Amino acid sequence: MMRVAVDIRDLKLATTGSLTYLEAVVHEFKKKKEGFEFFFFDDNKAPYLGANPLYKIREHIRFFIWKQITLPYKAYKQKCDIVFCTDYFVPIIKLGFVSVPVFHDAFFKEYPKHYNRLWLTIFNTIGLLGAKRSAAVVVPTKYAARRVADCYHIPFEKIKVIYEAPKITLNNEALLNEVDPNLPHIKGPYILHVGTLDKRKNITLLVKAFAEIVARGNDEIKLVLVGSSNKKMNSDATNEILELVANSNLKGKIILTGYLDRGNLLKMYKNAFVYVFPSINEGFGLPILEAFKFKLPLLIANNSCMPEVAGDAAVGFDPYDTNDLIQKLEMVIKDQALRNDLIQKGSKRLLDFDWSHSCNELLDLFKQLSNN
Repeated sequence: MMRVAVDIRDLKLATTGSLTYLEAVVHEFKKKKEGFEFFFFDDNKAPYLGANPLYKIREHIRFFIWKQITLPYKAYKQKCDIVFCTDYFVPIIKLGFVSVPVFHDAFFKEYPKHYNRLWLTIFNTIGLLGAKRSAAVVVPTKYAARRVADCYHIPFEKIKVIYEAPKITLNNEALLNEVDPNLPHIKGPYILHVGTLDKRKNITLLVKAFAEIVARGNDEIKLVLVGSSNKKMNSDATNEILELVANSNLKGKIILTGYLDRGNLLKMYKNAFVYVFPSINEGFGLPILEAFKFKLPLLIANNSCMPEVAGDAAVGFDPYDTNDLIQKLEMVIKDQALRNDLIQKGSKRLLDFDWSHSCNELLDLFKQLSNN
């Protein structure tokens, strides 16, 4: 019987794709898996999520103690064979176990100015050392594998690509029935984007393109931006987006909802007309699969991992060229046959992504590592 420790502390901290990943893994691992016993380890103390710099430093110290002392001790006590962490960080010292972290991307190296200096130092020392001493590093795409190998000098043969899957399903009608009554009722078709208001998400390009789309006579279409500030001084684009919207003379046509819980997010996906993903860089891009799940025609930036994930089920555009997005978006809006084709291809492509299959790949990896 293989004993696997899973660090679930991030369930109280993560808010985006990292949370989706951990929730899915925990859900799958809690099902009976022959030959495996799982231990879900958490810190009993609530993490500090505020902005006070002194408290944030204290939280960093607590994080270090958890990862490098408490977690490995818990795993040692339960005689675990594997310690699995989905948030980049694993114990440096191995007490009879091997460790496997998940690196969702290489953003710490690609966008160092977007991170708190202390946090970046912790990653570049403790985080990378732990990863390099690990038995394997899991990444979500082949693109991410190349970037992690190049940026962090981790041997390519140690990196294992395991695809992710969508986080929401159409089967949960209970969530749809519990939507916030204060959520704006949006009449008519709308273009949807879901994600934090981060510079990397390139939302300003989408706003500029949408303004031109309306100017060309598409008065009935709206733009819905779901997401909130990332609260990171050097990478937050909230003020820039708000200023652009305010100066666009499109009051009532561009709707910023802020962060939405799952029921409200389901509603937004279900009623959307088209999904646009203009991000400059992604490690996986879960909204691609969510758009497929909700049978939405999809436009993606033609960079990083997005063509790898979307395959032929999306229209690509240059994320640095507003005119290219305008042209492609207008084409999709006006061509019903193209929208139908994208929806059909998206449904087919979605079949390649399944959390049950992904977690079975993780278990196969754990078996392989225990036999070495």
